[in-house]
Amino acid sequence: MFAKLLIANRGEIACRVARTARRLAIRTVAVFSDADAEAAHVAACDEAMHIGGSRPQESYLRGDVILEAARSTGADAIHPGYGFLSENAEFAAACAAAGIVFVGPSPESIAAMGGKSAAKALMEKAGVPLTPGYHGARQEADYLLTEAVRIGFPVLIKAVAGGGGKGMRRVDRAEEFAAALASCQREAAASFKDDRVLVEKYLTSARHIEVQVFGDNHGGAVYLFERDCSVQRRHQKVIEEAPAPGMTQDRRRQMGEAAVAAARAVKYSGAGTVEFIVDDGAFYFMEMNTRLQVEHAVTEMITGLDLVEWQLRVAAGEPLPLSQDQLVFGGHAIEARIYAEDPARDFLPSIGTLAHLATPATGPSLRIDTGVRQGDEITPFYDPMIAKLIVSGATRAAAVAAMRSALARFEVVGVATNIEFIGRLMHAPSFVQARLDTALIERERGFLFAPREPASRAACDLAVLAFVLQRRPADTGTSPWQHTGGWRLGPGGQRRWRFFVDGAEVDVGVSFLDETVLVDIGGETDIASGSLDADGSLTADIDGKPVRARARVLGNSVHLFFDGRHHAIGWRDPYLPPPDVVERHAGLIAPMPGRIIAILAKDGATVARGAPLIVMEAMKMEHTVTAPSAGVIEKVLCSIGDQVKEGVELLRLA
Repeated sequence: MFAKLLIANRGEIACRVARTARRLAIRTVAVFSDADAEAAHVAACDEAMHIGGSRPQESYLRGDVILEAARSTGADAIHPGYGFLSENAEFAAACAAAGIVFVGPSPESIAAMGGKSAAKALMEKAGVPLTPGYHGARQEADYLLTEAVRIGFPVLIKAVAGGGGKGMRRVDRAEEFAAALASCQREAAASFKDDRVLVEKYLTSARHIEVQVFGDNHGGAVYLFERDCSVQRRHQKVIEEAPAPGMTQDRRRQMGEAAVAAARAVKYSGAGTVEFIVDDGAFYFMEMNTRLQVEHAVTEMITGLDLVEWQLRVAAGEPLPLSQDQLVFGGHAIEARIYAEDPARDFLPSIGTLAHLATPATGPSLRIDTGVRQGDEITPFYDPMIAKLIVSGATRAAAVAAMRSALARFEVVGVATNIEFIGRLMHAPSFVQARLDTALIERERGFLFAPREPASRAACDLAVLAFVLQRRPADTGTSPWQHTGGWRLGPGGQRRWRFFVDGAEVDVGVSFLDETVLVDIGGETDIASGSLDADGSLTADIDGKPVRARARVLGNSVHLFFDGRHHAIGWRDPYLPPPDVVERHAGLIAPMPGRIIAILAKDGATVARGAPLIVMEAMKMEHTVTAPSAGVIEKVLCSIGDQVKEGVELLRLA
């Protein structure tokens, strides 16, 4: 086994690999960019090396710098995690040339299967059914459009070296093809240093099922069952589960054997995933990911195996720990990706500091893989994942119930998150009934994006109580000036406070009677009392009924976690003037922090409504600012390469 392992990645996967390495008594080396100097994965390793600037192209995609870090620290192996250099054949070859073990397949296997076009050609030759499409070498825009027309819209443009939803666009009409292609190519070049694409028929209601495979350097190859990854947004997975609902033993064997045959075709070694599209009972080879997948945790939960340990043992020259007939699974596991993003704004990533982060207690049936801590910042440079929340149960229904419960106890303040959205997913009829396909989110849009119900009266009472308790000084002596019961000479007094509860303004009357708070909302008074612990636990009595919640008071805001919901409640002193409100058209400002990578409009140009004006890059994804109405560009206020903050005006439209 290796003595020292350099982990050429960041975030939760770097922490995940370090955890197994520590258990196997392998010393670890972290690498970090400028933005990650204080990151959790740096603290999780025994040593750390700075490798460059915050953008991935300046650090985590610099194979030469990472190899030098391995040499200087005496690492005898490099684990690439997923993304970045994990499927880069040149980097794997450079590791071999330097005498450092690359924990993954050979450069030849990566080259054969890492490029989607080459992999499809190989599978076609082997007789594996493929999704209709163009997988050739020609990359001229006009030729690719011709192929798209031949295939028939809608089509999917996919980066040849892509993964994680990067460099991928659905195109419904021929006139949209050129802009989508250019966007895919830019995103692919930025994320993978390879702008080649392929074009496939887009199957609007298919399932996405993948098979976990493993090979060794002794001719062994097995499949560790399947995962259903159909629930996606922006072509990126949101929920993964294992085993796939409705999978029969015969179909599991057929798909597993096809996946192993694909691995054997390239003499595959290490962890890999063969992805299939399943439509009307038939399955089609989509691609092979020559690395560990983000969703490997659900396979670990149902098999009880550590796939990172398998990777390390195979890379060290050992045979596979188990044969196919020794592999078994039990129960059901579900993984939810907790992202800093706003589902109501088309899942736009959210930037900010994690002012509060509290998670449910982990155990045999609940696991959290994360690379952030309270106080850390979600930056525009990397994927906005906060954590992977993984649960298991004896049945799928039990796993769904466990996920609902865990989500209700997952608290984040400081950035927008998809936690409540995932909570709704866990109740969506299609998901509960296991009617899974890649169109599920769109099909259930009415349920998933229904207007939020107003906060309950109890939630308002709890928010007022938390605010009062947080601001109340401690009783520290016998001086009357130190007493906090609210006693006053003469009739009781009432203060009028103005709260903003989930965006709605609520006028609240607050008065005190000994240690009790009287809360008047709409002419009705509730009696509230309780205590607020340092960890945010709020134990209350509302009109004689015991209530428990969690509350964080930050400045003039109360973040209340109650009944499985996060209520953001702001307070404003009605005796102070309202803050200045500056109205700006949302279509003309930066929707999030990011870098300007393309300017598609010029001063004086006439544009139609919906015309693309500015393209931004943030978190390895592109975001296009479009014209909110027809008009004339008065002035472009940014330049290519500018790093802009959220809300910055990018151009003026007359």
